[in-house]
Amino acid sequence: MAVRQIMKKLVIVESPTKAKTIGRFLGKHFTVSSSMGHLIDLPRSKIGVDVDNNFTPSYIVIKGKSKLLNQLKKQMAASSVVYLATDCDREGEAISWHLRERLKQGGDKEFLRVVFHEITPQAIRKAFANTQPLDLNKVNAQQARRILDRVVGYLLSPLLWKKLAKGLSAGRVQSVALKLIAQRDREIQVFNPEEYWKLIAKLKREQKNSLAFDAELVKHKNKKLEIKNAQQMDNIVLELKNARYFVAAVKKAEKKRNAYPPFITSTLQQSAFSRLHFSARKTMLLAQQLYEGIELGEKGQIGLITYMRTDSVKIAETAVENIRKFIADNYGANYLPDKPIFYKSRASAQQAHEAIRPTSVLNTPEQVKDYLDEGQYKLYVLIWQRTVACQMRSARYLTNNVEVSAKEYSFVARGIVLLFDGFLKV
Repeated sequence: MAVRQIMKKLVIVESPTKAKTIGRFLGKHFTVSSSMGHLIDLPRSKIGVDVDNNFTPSYIVIKGKSKLLNQLKKQMAASSVVYLATDCDREGEAISWHLRERLKQGGDKEFLRVVFHEITPQAIRKAFANTQPLDLNKVNAQQARRILDRVVGYLLSPLLWKKLAKGLSAGRVQSVALKLIAQRDREIQVFNPEEYWKLIAKLKREQKNSLAFDAELVKHKNKKLEIKNAQQMDNIVLELKNARYFVAAVKKAEKKRNAYPPFITSTLQQSAFSRLHFSARKTMLLAQQLYEGIELGEKGQIGLITYMRTDSVKIAETAVENIRKFIADNYGANYLPDKPIFYKSRASAQQAHEAIRPTSVLNTPEQVKDYLDEGQYKLYVLIWQRTVACQMRSARYLTNNVEVSAKEYSFVARGIVLLFDGFLKV
């Protein structure tokens, strides 16, 4: 009796790491393969865009990737269905579209698009249970951007070679950025700096063992004072040297400081640069590794963060609930706001996406530290802390503004006392 062989289901993603992680979740009935990024693109040797015919692109198989494409065709022939599981942004959508257009020439198979924002067992199962058609708006957006790159770069760069120097390049983004930098540089060149001085008095009460504090000179005869040269400064110092200083007024106020919204791509890059001294390229490389999957011992290989290319500050409601429970359990109810905090994305943000957050708040930096390299760990700490903090109460401060008078001059001393650390706790 012949045994009928059950055909597997083919899943195509971009990277081998992502394929390995997803393959563990899906099991033996799936074949998970990687396209190694784009397989199809415009040719490098020429513009590849028919400018006179509605800017029609001419796509080819990228040099050196024909073997990989043929391998995918063979895997497709032995499969019952093809799942296109590339990233959820424009580039990912375009990769899936190109794969479908090329692979469907080799056989009549069903192609299903799978979209997910985090690589965890739950998210993958949900995505495969809710397949969807390709988003041609995203595909067209990627094509428009790619065509613009070629039209600007391939037509303007030769002009630069003739007029300026060989090897220079123009681009859709870099040329505009260069113009903005040049404009700002011209503003700097014509700027006329103005001299100004500050006078700080170091004061303390007449009582024994009192602490000294700094007060800045701000007014003369109740009018804002601007000290513009050394002679003016010397005259004021001489006038005030033996003066008596009195507390004229004390103003106290309580102020709040709110947590920042969760990370989007740009704010993650900015924070990683300012706090960790990571370049944008390094930040995105590390974030990609955290997203695609890290081996966590007995837990297996899972993605630690959600998709790192996003302009939305939205966090899924289930994730918010888990974060709030974590805050209550680990920091106490007084750190937990009465209601969840939801942040508003800018109008142009892609609302289908989430902010960059840990896939599970329970994967604390301490628990995963031994599985990460130094860069991965530092970036994960940044993301984890920002995510937890965004659902915590505000920090509260008591501000003290003390006005000190001397002759016809007024000084101001400012102090601040932390009353409640709130989100700063994390």
